[in-house]
Amino acid sequence: MTSTLPPTATAPGRRSARPGAERPDERGSFVLLAHQIRYEQLSFWRNPQSMVFTFVLPVVIIAIFGAVFGGGQGEDFFFGMSGMQYYTPTIAAVSVLGACYGQLAIVLAMRRQTGVLKRLHATPLPAWVYFAGLLVHCVVVSIVDVALVIGIGRLYGVPWPTQWAALAVTLVFGAAGFCALGVGVASLIRNSEAAPAVVQFIQFPLVFISGSYFPIHSGVLNEIAGLLPVKPFNDAMLASFAHGAGFQWKELAVLAAWGVVGALIAVRRFRWDPRPE
Repeated sequence: MTSTLPPTATAPGRRSARPGAERPDERGSFVLLAHQIRYEQLSFWRNPQSMVFTFVLPVVIIAIFGAVFGGGQGEDFFFGMSGMQYYTPTIAAVSVLGACYGQLAIVLAMRRQTGVLKRLHATPLPAWVYFAGLLVHCVVVSIVDVALVIGIGRLYGVPWPTQWAALAVTLVFGAAGFCALGVGVASLIRNSEAAPAVVQFIQFPLVFISGSYFPIHSGVLNEIAGLLPVKPFNDAMLASFAHGAGFQWKELAVLAAWGVVGALIAVRRFRWDPRPE
């Protein structure tokens, strides 16, 4: 006589499905993505301190540079550009770096430490939806930052960019690459208290050797910085903004390569639960 399992029993070696753990289909995933983007945006805009300082810092920096270099002529120190023609795209690049790399790494470390990521991982929300929502959110914040910096530069006589398509593609590549690096670095941070120090330890040297705050005339240093992610982003922004050049495929390829590196680190090391002390 063959026996059958009771309706409440499960076959050997199989786990019973957790209630609500069924993953959504493709259409449902995109609905969740829209909700996740909306959540990230609302969380950001409803945090006045985070919102204000994200936008005020680059605006203050470019305004100070405008007071110092505004109305200047092209100089050899700035590779034939005026000071404001040089600093408007580089400060815009720094604002993208801060929004997509620095803030993202710190936020993820804090959410992991407080258990937010652990609780989120227990929901049916696919991981790719969560990170895609963060990416879109960071791109939106970056667009606002860049628009503000360009607007302040225009007040000091800097011409509008002539290659808007190249500028837009460069912005997306930079935001995506820095987001991937932000997630990768967050994967290596052990606790939220160490997050700002770790982020700035990596960010500050890269910003300075990449010519974000002053031009670098050392050939050797430029060669080294050209292999790192910040200088190619600066150069691509300068090309499409100040030089009227088109797509800078070499620089975009370097950004994409670093984005892949960050993504690989994140895939191998990212944790949803807090690390044991």
